[in-house]
Amino acid sequence: MASLIAGGVDCDVHPAVPHLTSLLPYLNDYWRDQVTTRGMVDLVSQSYPQNSPITARPDWRPENGKPGESLEDMQRHVLDSFQLSYAICNPLYGVQMVFSEDMQAAFCRALNDWLAKEWLDRDARLRGSIVIPTQSVEKSIAEIERCAQDKRFVQVLMLVMGDTPLGKRALWPIYETAERLELAVGIHAGSAYHNPPTAVGWGSYHIEDYVGQAQAFQTQLTSLIVEGVFAKYPRLKMVMLESGVSWISPFLWRLHKFWRGVRMETPWVDRAPLEIVRSNIRFSLQPFDAPPDEATLIRLFDHMQSDELVLFSTDYPHWQFDGLDALPEGLSPDLVRKIMIDNPHATYPRLT
Repeated sequence: MASLIAGGVDCDVHPAVPHLTSLLPYLNDYWRDQVTTRGMVDLVSQSYPQNSPITARPDWRPENGKPGESLEDMQRHVLDSFQLSYAICNPLYGVQMVFSEDMQAAFCRALNDWLAKEWLDRDARLRGSIVIPTQSVEKSIAEIERCAQDKRFVQVLMLVMGDTPLGKRALWPIYETAERLELAVGIHAGSAYHNPPTAVGWGSYHIEDYVGQAQAFQTQLTSLIVEGVFAKYPRLKMVMLESGVSWISPFLWRLHKFWRGVRMETPWVDRAPLEIVRSNIRFSLQPFDAPPDEATLIRLFDHMQSDELVLFSTDYPHWQFDGLDALPEGLSPDLVRKIMIDNPHATYPRLT
């Protein structure tokens, strides 16, 4: 495997909320009473079922509790082992699945405060993503502006499969706020499960959901480009987290062909899709879904026509690789440095 270098940035680690009661200290009296009165136990998404092998590497799975709920484990397994300078925490707790705007906003606020207090305060290498209540654009903006006062928050976090295409104009105030505050927008694999996770309906097995995430990323990337998000907000960076990377070039070939054919429909898209992706879109490394073949890897990066698209990630505690083999074989030392250090710092200006 390619050699790791010290001082890297892990752009996707997942601290786990042990239990809904963990958020009670960060809820006001009304919402604490609602949780207890309603008998609410947990907010668990099916994107990563707790007992599924892919949810946690065997050597990263604790004897008790949820994978990822221990800071000490994260320090030992990732922060220290990979000699990281920073790791960006992306909590995947199911607060964005809630339908009520008010409840979702309260839970997102509590989750962000929990992340700051229980994780960011306890290790200076950790940075955070702001989980927003996407049921309400107004409340999302308020939460971004509140959390952005803490410079340790470097990103806004949304799910790739929510309730609507992410390029829709109703969401643009979120992107304006993120750009203004120098926050990247992270689009993470996962679903609110308000809609089927595939374009043709509900599947029967977890693998259908997991593989189908790449299709959702393609759909959202098309929406963001053709709706004109990056023409309106040219400094905005978006990061596709756990999207995979092998589909990027074939997808862009197809999008470019049909953009040329029907671009009179979207005259505001004044650059080719590949140019927009090069300047505004980034992709996390894991899960790396290309074949383990050096020649194929070289062709894959050649087809991307850029060494700035990929950001280092371990996807801790999910099981995407063994040992310290987070980097695929065949990467040059210069490209390793780009992926582990240069690209993340260029994408997240608030890291410093």
